[in-house]
Amino acid sequence: MNTIKVIIPAYNEGDSIAHVIGEIPKIVSEIIVVNNNSTDNTQQNAEAAGATVLQENNMGYGYACLKGMDYVAKQSEKPDIIVFIDGDYSDYPEELSKIIQPIVDGKVDFVIGSRDKNLREEGSMTPQQVFGNWLATFLMKLFFRATYTDLGPFRAIKYDKLLAMNMVDKTYGWTVEMQLKALKQKLRYTEIPVRYKKRIGVSKVSGTVKGSIFAGIKILGWIFKYSFK
Repeated sequence: MNTIKVIIPAYNEGDSIAHVIGEIPKIVSEIIVVNNNSTDNTQQNAEAAGATVLQENNMGYGYACLKGMDYVAKQSEKPDIIVFIDGDYSDYPEELSKIIQPIVDGKVDFVIGSRDKNLREEGSMTPQQVFGNWLATFLMKLFFRATYTDLGPFRAIKYDKLLAMNMVDKTYGWTVEMQLKALKQKLRYTEIPVRYKKRIGVSKVSGTVKGSIFAGIKILGWIFKYSFK
């Protein structure tokens, strides 16, 4: 039986976080919400919903994910699989079961929930998100012969493979860093099409011009860095 833990980075997701936690399948042994300096009731709502809540005051998606990983690393019993999902309720948490299945079956090390355009709610991804995903995955295909179609944040990975990546990105480049390192370390990976809906609240990245620009620069920076190594 595989032990599964979920890490949810969360910044001002008070209206959505309990929905996410409540719909995660019971096969998960622990749900870890990393409260990334929220100014709303994210912490209280996550705790009330039954999650372990950690505090990370350094702002950034990567900072929050690394905080969750550090917490897991200090536990005596390590999980077999780590799942990452956003706290905005744009994903369907119940689809965790199908995302982990290829790992449970021993077929792959790493699975990305791909936000298939035929399964996406209209307006759930901004034009800059759609273009950014296309550009990043096109470049990874060009430089590394990757088969990625998305940088989706809903993903699962074997815990030991995640540790071997030595993840370092603190902000917007977290997802692409993981995908690049999976390629470099020759991990077996696949994508599973997942549904995607409009998030609750406003995106902290794609919802602002500044966020979109910084995310784009960070993502392209990682790709070009690895292309010339």
